[in-house]
Amino acid sequence: MPDALTFGLFSMNMDACSYPESAARIARLAETAGFDSLWAGEHVVLPDPQVPPSMMVPEERMLDPLISLTFLAAQTTTIRLGTGIIILPQRNPLVLAKELASLDALSGGRLIFGVGVGYLEPEFRALGIPFADRGPRTDDYLAAMRAIWTQDKPAYDGRFVTFAGVQAHPQPARLPIVTGGHSPGAYRRAFEGANGWYGFALDLAGTARILADLRDAASRHARPPDLGELEISVTPRGLPDQDDAARYAELGVHRLILMPPAGLDESRLTDYVSAAGDALIGRV
Repeated sequence: MPDALTFGLFSMNMDACSYPESAARIARLAETAGFDSLWAGEHVVLPDPQVPPSMMVPEERMLDPLISLTFLAAQTTTIRLGTGIIILPQRNPLVLAKELASLDALSGGRLIFGVGVGYLEPEFRALGIPFADRGPRTDDYLAAMRAIWTQDKPAYDGRFVTFAGVQAHPQPARLPIVTGGHSPGAYRRAFEGANGWYGFALDLAGTARILADLRDAASRHARPPDLGELEISVTPRGLPDQDDAARYAELGVHRLILMPPAGLDESRLTDYVSAAGDALIGRV
């Protein structure tokens, strides 16, 4: 069981937090309340009309996660900043690597890079990115980004990315990578090259099933020793009480990233963050 369960706050680029004054106040409140991290999701575009499996209506406000987190970095001092998640195959990997390294530098090393492969085919189609190869493209892009971040003479020759004879500074000293997804490929990606794994909208039973799958995957995939233990983050369904939070920790979860109900105005979101801080943080 993890030594201590920490708590993040999701939706920091949506609803009330898609407006600057509210976002700044909620971010500072979360930091004061003891949350360890703020998280922002991503959809560049949304299907219109809404089609499964999209969980968002087309008109829902969602700011770019990196721009939002850069703004929030300037409003806070210690709380970490996570992308939950960036849809990596939709991005240019070297441009994204520069953006992430810049935000990590400006925030004093507080960034967590959460990455996923995406699941909305209409979004990929609108961006001109083949939906079918999103998994291999994600692997290739991650490898290319690690090369530009870590190598003295960066070079990479992959299926989708090739470069040599270039530099990009600053190189982040340590930028944690967190991957999502429930497929065998996602589990392999987590164990072979990520610091953490992130599961979204999971109850206790669903978390237990997936952690069992992750333990099985651990027996089949080599994990580089320098990555250490795989950190598990979960967004639960609803707001857990102390007992449920303790059960998540007993299952092996390190961080619960709380997602407020959709559509809260700033006043009700303030109440949610304050209540969660009082009920959970420091009590589990």
